[in-house]
Amino acid sequence: MTHQIRTTDRGRWLTVAQWGKIDGGEPVFLLHGTPGSRVGPLPRQGLLYRLGVRLITYDRPGYGGSDRHIGRRVGDVAADVRAIAEHLELERFAVVGRSGGGPHALACAALLPELVTRTAVLVGLAPCEADGLNWFDGMTESNIAEYMIAMQGRSWLAAHLEPTAHKIKDDPNHLVEALYDALTSDDRRVVADTGIRKMLVNNYAEALRTSPGGWIDDAVAFCSPWGFDPADITVPTYLWHGEDDVFSPVSHSRWLAERIPTAKMTIQRGVAHFHALRLLPDLLPWLIGAKDATEP
Repeated sequence: MTHQIRTTDRGRWLTVAQWGKIDGGEPVFLLHGTPGSRVGPLPRQGLLYRLGVRLITYDRPGYGGSDRHIGRRVGDVAADVRAIAEHLELERFAVVGRSGGGPHALACAALLPELVTRTAVLVGLAPCEADGLNWFDGMTESNIAEYMIAMQGRSWLAAHLEPTAHKIKDDPNHLVEALYDALTSDDRRVVADTGIRKMLVNNYAEALRTSPGGWIDDAVAFCSPWGFDPADITVPTYLWHGEDDVFSPVSHSRWLAERIPTAKMTIQRGVAHFHALRLLPDLLPWLIGAKDATEP
């Protein structure tokens, strides 16, 4: 089920989708990666329904069917999530963010504590100005180049990303193939799965079908002040990271775990960035507070 929801600021439109047990299910927002969209990758519909999960996804501004919001900060996601929750008449909900969705999930936890019940971040990033953190240490060269250009300004990054975005628009397999050399052996095993690869390709195609604006704005936002302090988070928070991740290094989650008072963290050895796609189904019971859920 897909909705178009209008925000109160500037009258922007957001494209929102719901999955699983839409009527009466426990609401969970899944915030997509960078680049990404509302269409995935997602847990299977049957699993969501069996667990009683009402999964809510949406295209961040500039992706897919959502209007662009130039100059947005990471913290601005909270107002969009609040608008969606009000439209759907949700009183409380959990939030999980994967990769580039991680900082945005933390923003919801910090800025919407009266609405957010639990938050999980899978292979996320720390703020670029994080004290004592070498932000680029352990990061693949392509990501370092992208973020370094983002720090120079939006127009510089647009010139850098637009050729790649056009190639992905023409052939959505391009991004998966372009990433291949940087993938660890574990990531290659995950991406080799036919179902996961299909979801990734569909995800990238939808993300960039109109423009690379969302990708550009995400990267600039990550490299700018976020608009909130992770240390202010008071809701239960779970951080997961693959130890071998080269896209968002594990040191970022370690930094966050030291500063978020409510954080619990798992670092899994022998796995990397894309392993997070396999983890989410097991995390859903905890996110919705199921009685038989295992504590992370």
